[in-house]
Amino acid sequence: MKGGEGQGFTRRALLTTLGGLGAAAGAAAVGVARPAPTWAQQHGGHGAPGMGQGHKVAALSCAEQFEAAVGEGHGFGMAFAADRNGYPGPRHILELKTELRLTADQEAKVAALLHAMLGESRPKGVRLLEAERRLERLYADGGAGEASVRAAAAGVERARSELRLVHLLTHLRTRDLLTREQRDAYHKIRWGTTTG
Repeated sequence: MKGGEGQGFTRRALLTTLGGLGAAAGAAAVGVARPAPTWAQQHGGHGAPGMGQGHKVAALSCAEQFEAAVGEGHGFGMAFAADRNGYPGPRHILELKTELRLTADQEAKVAALLHAMLGESRPKGVRLLEAERRLERLYADGGAGEASVRAAAAGVERARSELRLVHLLTHLRTRDLLTREQRDAYHKIRWGTTTG
């Protein structure tokens, strides 16, 4: 997709990527994708304006899902830029292998890419969660100051970018394993349009 056309999220793409969360949790994931303790620490007493108890529960559930997924090396939406623009990822390709009519050779190569990606992304995901916890501890322990918060936030973003790059670069490698027809079918299933 060029020029940003048709890049809206489809319900299927969002729910598949976020592990089948409900719509409220999926919407919360876009804006609250942090470990649950951090979110609860900052918003446990008041939440976002207009956020009822059901939304708080959904947001906390989403944050817990984020922590579990990232700890296992999954991207939790970190490669949407690639996926939405014709660069599918290995996990979702394997989930759709029947619909995409993967050959045995393609399936083996995609599975190998997934295995390699998770081997690299798991320790990076753990580092991201540890960085988030360090930031949270600054506030929880009452030791947050401008310099310490800047340093901790920079550490979180460095860890996030390292994890995100693993996923984005894997999407680059995965794309070439599919035919144009398979990429179009994948995009139609996941995003509701072809890649154009």
